[in-house]
Amino acid sequence: MAQTLLMPKATAIWLVDNTALSFDQIAQFCKLHPLEVKAIADGEAAQGIKGLDPISTGQLSRDEIARAEANPNHKLKLSEPKVRVPESKRRGPRYTPVSKRQDRPNAILWLVRNHPELKDAQISRLVGTTKSTIEQIRERTHWNSANLAPMDPVTLGLCSQIDLDMEVEKAAKGRPLPTAAELGATLQSAQETERLTPSYEREEEKEIDADAVFRKLSSLRSAPKDEDEDEQY
Repeated sequence: MAQTLLMPKATAIWLVDNTALSFDQIAQFCKLHPLEVKAIADGEAAQGIKGLDPISTGQLSRDEIARAEANPNHKLKLSEPKVRVPESKRRGPRYTPVSKRQDRPNAILWLVRNHPELKDAQISRLVGTTKSTIEQIRERTHWNSANLAPMDPVTLGLCSQIDLDMEVEKAAKGRPLPTAAELGATLQSAQETERLTPSYEREEEKEIDADAVFRKLSSLRSAPKDEDEDEQY
């Protein structure tokens, strides 16, 4: 929320009476015309208005005033507020300009068809309509149902794409997961199509014959000796 000066004219009266600031400096700080500040100093304007001390309200410091008095080119700056009050959000149905109200039924029809997961309250927030109107359009009992054509509310300027995506995301979170019948024919899972278990784990382990292993090793060792004996003869 942007900082704004409280009671500009009353503040200008106080600055004229209690400081040596120029008319241009006071006019720039109070968002007034220099001639209007001059008229206040001459007593020709703002008669009957009591001056407001910006130092007591925390909008201006004495050091800032002193710097501006010493330098005519210095522009006064508002002090940072010690407490920031959050801006209140307006609650209630979204306001729709008169020129776009005739497009609301088309936008409602588009939302009902393309996003059936949206609740009536969500559609009301998006396009600024009533639940009875939504129900009439959904059940085709609206007085102008024959002439309605679904149109994107974002394209019509009734809501922003960010607001629409946010409402759709909220509706998707509360929606149960679709069943197999709703999904129809689907691809098989990876576990069914691929053999994730190695083949050697599926084969039965063979019993190891120790005697056969030792006989094989003995035959390998005796083979070189037999070849040497053949060479000697």
